Amino acid sequence: MIRRMQVTRILAIRHGETAWNVDGRIQGHLDIALSDVGRAQAHRLGRALAEREPLALIVSSDLARARETARIVADATGAPLRTTTALRERCFGDFQGQRFAEIEARWPEQAERWRRREPDWAPPGAGGESLLQFRERVAQAVQALAAENMGNHIALFTHGGVLDVLYRLATGLGLQDARSWQIGNTAVNRLLWTPDSGLSLVGWADTTHLEDESLDERFS
Repeated sequence: MIRRMQVTRILAIRHGETAWNVDGRIQGHLDIALSDVGRAQAHRLGRALAEREPLALIVSSDLARARETARIVADATGAPLRTTTALRERCFGDFQGQRFAEIEARWPEQAERWRRREPDWAPPGAGGESLLQFRERVAQAVQALAAENMGNHIALFTHGGVLDVLYRLATGLGLQDARSWQIGNTAVNRLLWTPDSGLSLVGWADTTHLEDESLDERFS
């Protein structure tokens, strides 16, 4: 029982789809709303979690795309919801609102440093975060939330960059290691946290709720 109480179960979930996801634009800290597709994804997720995953707490990035996804799930599950700036996407400074091709054309040297995933490089412009700064922010936030909710099952609604960091933290991969894992909109990613071991990976990129049409039938 003591051992069980020292484990925090975490669902780490990316927000639903936005028009900028489809358009390939960098969102960063810009406050972009969900698309109709994103809202439908969130409703399916909420229905699935209501049936299968009792949650003690939902914590979301305060950005609209994550917050709206979390609110839909909170309404479906009855779990309390709170928001925090600490789960925001990485700030990309002047790159925000641009496509990668536009960034390459305007800032070719900076784009190459971004492509190489240089840990101490930060995008130009106000608030741009390096990978090192970003990882530290995410690690501190998730550790604090996990410790605060020890023994509980919680869901974190956040962004692709945050999930990339969490995967690396849970598997011991470095910031410059190539990504071989998927980070889909509303995919469910399962982690455990303990005070001694930190994060560990349980399951990744579960999208069965997006494929299960019976969820729509049961909750129509």
